[in-house]
Amino acid sequence: MDEALRKSGEAVRRKVLGDDYVDRAINGADSFSAPFQDVLNEYCWGTAWTDEGLDLKQRSLLNLGMLAALNRMHEFGIHFRGAIRNGLTEDELRAALVQIAVYCGIPAGVEAFRVARSIRDEMRQKGEL
Repeated sequence: MDEALRKSGEAVRRKVLGDDYVDRAINGADSFSAPFQDVLNEYCWGTAWTDEGLDLKQRSLLNLGMLAALNRMHEFGIHFRGAIRNGLTEDELRAALVQIAVYCGIPAGVEAFRVARSIRDEMRQKGEL
């Protein structure tokens, strides 16, 4: 394991998803799943998210499209929140969701807008939006 990459990945993961989310994921892991948290931090967040080829907003847009296309709406919601944290505007997010509907199909677009509304409502209630 590349400890420096794991640490830098965890830092980006915290920036995008928030400390509360990451703490719950790491602290909620047991002896069986804890090594997977290290893989996520090193490989997913370290290798993919710390590369300088794309900024965090661009990565968020990519993730939203891919997660909608894969019908991974729980993860879509997590990354929708992250996209807001990464500075995507309402206009940018709306345009992304319309494009998702066009290229992934209307049912995927309907579900993406439903999840987006739920996340936005939750963030407003918490004063995060």
